[in-house]
Amino acid sequence: MLPKLVITDIDGVWTDGGMYYDETGNEFKKFNTSDSAGVIFCKKLNIPVAIITGENAKSAKARANKLKIEFFFAGITDKLACANDLCGKLGLTLNEIAFIGDDLTDIALLQKVGLSACPSNASEYVKNICKWNLPVPGGQGAFRAFIERILLENDKLDEVISSFMN
Repeated sequence: MLPKLVITDIDGVWTDGGMYYDETGNEFKKFNTSDSAGVIFCKKLNIPVAIITGENAKSAKARANKLKIEFFFAGITDKLACANDLCGKLGLTLNEIAFIGDDLTDIALLQKVGLSACPSNASEYVKNICKWNLPVPGGQGAFRAFIERILLENDKLDEVISSFMN
C-alpha cells in the first residue's frame, strides 16, 4: 500500500525517547538527520507527512519547520481523534494512512491505520499490533527506514533514488 498520508510520532521514533535537561531546566532532544531523507522521499512522491506528538517540545516544532512538514500537532492526548480530524480535512480514510509509533499513546491509532509500524525498541505489546516491526531503533533513523520500506514494497524506491542522480 502506497499511503496518501504518513503520520509519525516523535519521541521514541525520531528520538531515542530521552529527555535531556540543562541546569536551568531547558529541555533538549537529539534528532537523527537520517530521518530527514524520509521526509524528502515523501515529498518526491507528493505524500504529505504529519507529526502527531503528545509532547509540547519546541525542538520538535523546530525540526518540523526546518523540514517544512505541513502538519504538526503537539500536546495531543488522543492521536486517533487528531488523525481522524486531519483525514476529514484531507478527504482521506484511516485505511489510506501509514503511521509509525512506539508507545501507549500510539496504540489506538496503530490499530486503525492501513499500515502500522514501530521501531525495534518499542515495547512488545506495541510490536504485537504493528504490521511492521522495523530493524532500527527510535532515534537511529527509524522514520527513514519506515519510508524506505514503504517505497521498496511499492516499487518506488529506485525511482525516488534515481531522481537524485540527474
